Amino acid sequence: MKVKQPLLIHICCGPCAAHPVQTLRAEYAITGFFFNPNIYPSTEFERRLKVVRDYLTEMNIPLIVPGQTHRLWLDRVKALVSEPEGGSRCAACFEYRLEATAGFARENGFPVFTTTLTTGPNKPAKVIFPIAGEIAGKHCVKFLPVDFKKKDGYKHSTRISKEKNMYRQNYCGCEFSMR
Repeated sequence: MKVKQPLLIHICCGPCAAHPVQTLRAEYAITGFFFNPNIYPSTEFERRLKVVRDYLTEMNIPLIVPGQTHRLWLDRVKALVSEPEGGSRCAACFEYRLEATAGFARENGFPVFTTTLTTGPNKPAKVIFPIAGEIAGKHCVKFLPVDFKKKDGYKHSTRISKEKNMYRQNYCGCEFSMR
């Protein structure tokens, strides 16, 4: 039996994790990483975390939930609050969360990391991949660049999340995307 390479996967929410987890688990020993201090309010954070926790438990995949402070995330994006959804505030948010993921990967022996962010139709891989690649180099780990919305990945995630009756949020997560 082939030993699977460890992979740390940053998970933004349960529906976006459905397809990536099912796709990658055949080749990698996946560990989920739920780092999303952008999610507001705290009740929304807890709701999304529960969905992720339930799904990964069902899939027999470990989940790491590091400490996260919404205030620190706000400090990171405060100069960008008037930016439109999908603009530079979102890129700064991706960078903040992927930086934490890559740092955890390096410190805990994960040679590779990726993110479920590219599952969502409003999260362009062309923005995420360069950010993640630069961060990976800085932390001496590899980034697995998969655009999970391709090849009907988004549709697959949607189908799985509906079949499993997952909570499907109607905004990205931060208070600015609620507008």
